[in-house]
Amino acid sequence: MANTIAELIFIPAPSIGHMMSTIEIAKLLVNRDQRLSITVLVIRPPSANSGSAITAYIESLNINTLYHISFIQLPQDENPSNFDPKSPMSIFNEFIPSHCKFVRNVVADMTGLPGSRRIAGFVVDMFCNCMIDVANEFNVPTYMFFTSNAAFLGFEFYIQTLCDDLNEDVIELSNSDSEISVPSFVKPVPTKVFWNPVKSKEGLDFVLRSVRKLREVKAIMVNTFLDLEPHAMQSLSADINIPPVYPVGPVLNLEGSSGAGKPFDDEVIRWMDRQPPSSVVFLCFGSIGSFDEVQVKEIARGLEQSGHRFVWSLRRPPSDQTSKAPTDYEDPSVVLPKGFTERTREKGKVIGWAPQVRLLGHHAVGGFMSHCGWNSLLESLWFGVPIAAWPMHAEQRMNAFEMVVELGLAAEIKLDYKKDLYNPKGTTVIVTAEEIESGIRRVMEDNEVRTKVKTMSEKSRSAVAEGGSSYASVGCLIHEFLRENT
Repeated sequence: MANTIAELIFIPAPSIGHMMSTIEIAKLLVNRDQRLSITVLVIRPPSANSGSAITAYIESLNINTLYHISFIQLPQDENPSNFDPKSPMSIFNEFIPSHCKFVRNVVADMTGLPGSRRIAGFVVDMFCNCMIDVANEFNVPTYMFFTSNAAFLGFEFYIQTLCDDLNEDVIELSNSDSEISVPSFVKPVPTKVFWNPVKSKEGLDFVLRSVRKLREVKAIMVNTFLDLEPHAMQSLSADINIPPVYPVGPVLNLEGSSGAGKPFDDEVIRWMDRQPPSSVVFLCFGSIGSFDEVQVKEIARGLEQSGHRFVWSLRRPPSDQTSKAPTDYEDPSVVLPKGFTERTREKGKVIGWAPQVRLLGHHAVGGFMSHCGWNSLLESLWFGVPIAAWPMHAEQRMNAFEMVVELGLAAEIKLDYKKDLYNPKGTTVIVTAEEIESGIRRVMEDNEVRTKVKTMSEKSRSAVAEGGSSYASVGCLIHEFLRENT
């Protein structure tokens, strides 16, 4: 068996955050055991901007870290049936499933060649579980890579239990102003932070289909670690109707960035080099995070009133609804309060795109105002930087609730903030300068939170080191993959 190569097919969701996590877990697996070989099937997103970001990211990867990993870019239907780019669920219900036939063709070609390797498994993204049926056609087991956290995974399973087993009206429940006991959370979860899809019929139908399929997989890899979410992991393990769950994180891209070669002004780093340790709050809201001018001015006032040093990654909202990717301002002062740049010249820097990992790892950064994407939270914990939580999209409100209320690893800006990605001009609550100032002060001055984050930083690094809990989980999975190949 020593020379046997086990071939795995990885299928990430078409977004830069999911792609980066997928590549990192692939690198982790092949670096641990060279009897594994991985082919990543790339689904190009419908947005040209997002597609070019993924292409640029893949091209930027260090070839020396990709031993036994190859990429195949799947074709794309010009007009997939019923796909509506303006519909929140259409990318999951129509666009991704339209690629099943292309995956089927690629795998048939791979297995049909004389002397071809046997495929040991599909590893599919949490949003690509339509591919489970394709794997079944080839009599190949499917593993799920869940790029969010264990508590949220438990929430999804619980929503399905409420619907299918307890006949609860989940839409009515989710839109009520109440708190619900969810097994994977220690504390009751306010419905105001619930994931948006469970609040509408179209979204809930998608969630239920997804979770029912998720119960069919052989195992679930979660980008978390045991010391971070012990209660959530215990609740998942205790449910015999849930497939085995392996915490394999933190799975992080600490070398590169989603900027994929974008230039960055080293003057910002030189300025940070001159600042005292842990004195700078870093504001960055992810690859699709942006605000309108009214909110930008409130952030600026909150920063100025706090008196703390800052580096602010300020992005311009997309100009048209079909593109969700923000861009950099040529001159940020056009949206900032009059005189703000001059008054804060010594205190801070307003920049465009930022290499997030590089800045979080800098000694001057003492707080991170974040949209609470799971990758960003794990990066912040890795570097021991406390978080000021300002969630916006997807499951980020639930991530923020876990970080602030459950674990005490973050300070709140506004946990129930939400922004409609598909209707940016819709009603959005304005977070005031006073709320922002208060959140900055808490994250920069609360020593209890800072101490907890430093402790969790050490535990995150121990989890992936030899002998750690995530290291052991990865070893179990590799054993499983190789056994499938015998």
